[in-house]
Amino acid sequence: MSVEDAEFPTEAVAVVVVGGGNAGFTAAHAAAVRGRSVILLEKGEQDMAGGNSFYTAGATRIAHNGLEDLKDFIEPDDRHAMTVVPAYSVEEYAADLAKVTEGRNDPALTEVLVTESQSTLRWLSSLGLKYRLMYERQAYERADGSYLFWGGLHVGNVGGGEGLIEDHTRVAGELGVQVRYGQRATDLCVENGRVVGVAVEAAEGRKVIRAESVILTAGGFEADPRWRRDYLGEGWENAKVRGTPYNTGDMIAAALRIGAAKGGDWSTCHSVQWDAFTPTNESNRELTNRLTRQSYPLGIIVNTEGKRFLDEGADFRNYTYAKYGKEILKQPGSVAYQIFDAALRPMLRSEEYEMPGISVATADTIEELAAQIGIEPEALAKTVADYNASIDRSVGFDPNIKDGRRADTTPPKSNWASSLETGPFYAYGVTCGITFSFGGVKADTHGRVLDAEGRHIQGLYAAGEMLGGLFSSNYPGGAGLAAGCVFGRRAGALA
Repeated sequence: MSVEDAEFPTEAVAVVVVGGGNAGFTAAHAAAVRGRSVILLEKGEQDMAGGNSFYTAGATRIAHNGLEDLKDFIEPDDRHAMTVVPAYSVEEYAADLAKVTEGRNDPALTEVLVTESQSTLRWLSSLGLKYRLMYERQAYERADGSYLFWGGLHVGNVGGGEGLIEDHTRVAGELGVQVRYGQRATDLCVENGRVVGVAVEAAEGRKVIRAESVILTAGGFEADPRWRRDYLGEGWENAKVRGTPYNTGDMIAAALRIGAAKGGDWSTCHSVQWDAFTPTNESNRELTNRLTRQSYPLGIIVNTEGKRFLDEGADFRNYTYAKYGKEILKQPGSVAYQIFDAALRPMLRSEEYEMPGISVATADTIEELAAQIGIEPEALAKTVADYNASIDRSVGFDPNIKDGRRADTTPPKSNWASSLETGPFYAYGVTCGITFSFGGVKADTHGRVLDAEGRHIQGLYAAGEMLGGLFSSNYPGGAGLAAGCVFGRRAGALA
């Protein structure tokens, strides 16, 4: 639409950012420190703000040279003296992205992400965001009281996603960014082929905000059941929405209407194992990320027929968790159960497996457990017996490394095979929780949105989950927040 066509009140600003999550705030900060006037529009009211970022654990994947390279911008902790944090090089980061996406990640976007991830977090830290080592998620305490971090993902925000958004909001205020809640952007305003503003709906009515630059950080389409079914496939309309209910593809559609090209893989998404039976298991602001179930590499996962259907120990959970939600969705009733015994139970993440109202069944025998969860007892007992009998017990169990302790059954379990022998036994019901869609708009490495011919649509930028091209089929944990920071900063530095 053009500004002239809009018969609504108009105001002007240098930069409009559409979407108030991690990427949007980072873009706003980057523009504001350059002296630009910035309005950030958030679709949710203040008590529902923060986009998907609010619902995360705050984990952010960056390249670094080990603990000494991190200490000057992470919070001090007495455990640092007993902690080993392996270096994580830009080459390893790029290789992990290529591995989990099967080479479908955009190489130019990847190079920028891996090389600028640490410097961008340092910049955000200098503005006032707080980071720490994520002991409770990324390290197990060893027998001597020391800690070894694993999986390339070591740093996160103090206070998780809630702390991330709280810090971003405070910094935005300090920098003079106008944060406006309950503002739904509906259309991009175009004059002579250039984006010059956005049309907005709010409680006070409709208006147009003119701007020299518009930065789109309004997320993907995962909260819209129709879009999920149309692009991800039949059955995806039944997935549970982990994060914000406001990521319904509005601004992706607006960008496409003015000629933006689609970017990335529109047929896949980030999806995880999610509490199946808690009544409030969608967009839960109180429990947020605690509804995930991510200690699955330690036990086994069975469907409602009592059968295993994936390799729980294929890799560190950082490299498998975002694709296993899809595998749950394929199972009968889109439900499965994570099974553990009394020996494994103390190792499960307390924040997830001890949350209020958790869906769990407990019994002294496997057969009794099966009866509680509606599985044929003989079927589950056979699965567990076959699994236990196939474990290579000559290899020691060590969850801090890929230990090669294998269960040679069907499907195999490649690491961390620990027999389920000691009662009581535990079953946690899981379903598919969708996090974000991998398809978005196409942009260059500075976030400049491109049309079908590869030309920059003047005045229009994108970052965060709207930027397609980095992920496909799977995802390395913590790369989403890192990408939001890196490409949000890049877009804001030009806008």
